[in-house]
Amino acid sequence: MKHGLDFYANFNSPIHRWESRCKLIGLFSLIFAFSFVEQLSLLPGMIVVTLVYYHLSRLPFSFLRSRLRYPGFFLLAITLLLPFTVGSTVIVQIGVLSLYQEGVVALALIATRFLCILTVSLILFGTAPFLSTVKAMRSLGLPAVLADMTLLTYRYIEQFGEDLIKMKRAMQLRGFRATRLSRRNLNVLASLVGSLLVRSYNQSQQVYQAMILRGYGYTLKHRKPPSSINRVSRGDLIAVGITFTIALGFVVAEILVERR
Repeated sequence: MKHGLDFYANFNSPIHRWESRCKLIGLFSLIFAFSFVEQLSLLPGMIVVTLVYYHLSRLPFSFLRSRLRYPGFFLLAITLLLPFTVGSTVIVQIGVLSLYQEGVVALALIATRFLCILTVSLILFGTAPFLSTVKAMRSLGLPAVLADMTLLTYRYIEQFGEDLIKMKRAMQLRGFRATRLSRRNLNVLASLVGSLLVRSYNQSQQVYQAMILRGYGYTLKHRKPPSSINRVSRGDLIAVGITFTIALGFVVAEILVERR
């Protein structure tokens, strides 16, 4: 894939050299710990830990920025709505708009957790080939059906994106301008989405039938987890221990702060 999650998987960094199974366990524990945080006092620590791991991965900032572009619309919607609609303690009154303290706190929690979890996920999937990551998941107990679905989804997402670009270019050559908001344009865009869904469904049926003809249903029942996984070194175990300790620290700190 030209611009997939694993576009920078050939880099040489401590996170890239981390064994895939250990990386999964360590970073997933960090993700779960981040999702558990509800206290504002722990947010700076989350940001620092996330930045440290991203620095160790040596992934370019442009990689993170490009992947945060579309989730940024979600954050923008929350930023525009949450502080002005949630809560009862007014901080600032601007005409008919009221800025609530509870909404600002909720915004800080949601935005920080969202960005930190998404960044750690990008580190996880961006520092190893996607196939190696799926093999590591299989060796840790992921069912073969889910592994195949994950690989096929990842494989054809970019192809569907290329089909969408081709269809949009063909529409533009015929005089379509998406910047004009009208009923006709909405009908055209709805037809575009419908055509893309139908084409995607037909292609998935063809791929599945081709897999069946090659014995997919039979081999799936007798398939064993992959054995060609790198050996776990002492350094990998130490890295898992450090990451798991950090994740556990956030959980314990959350419980202690909440009990005060």
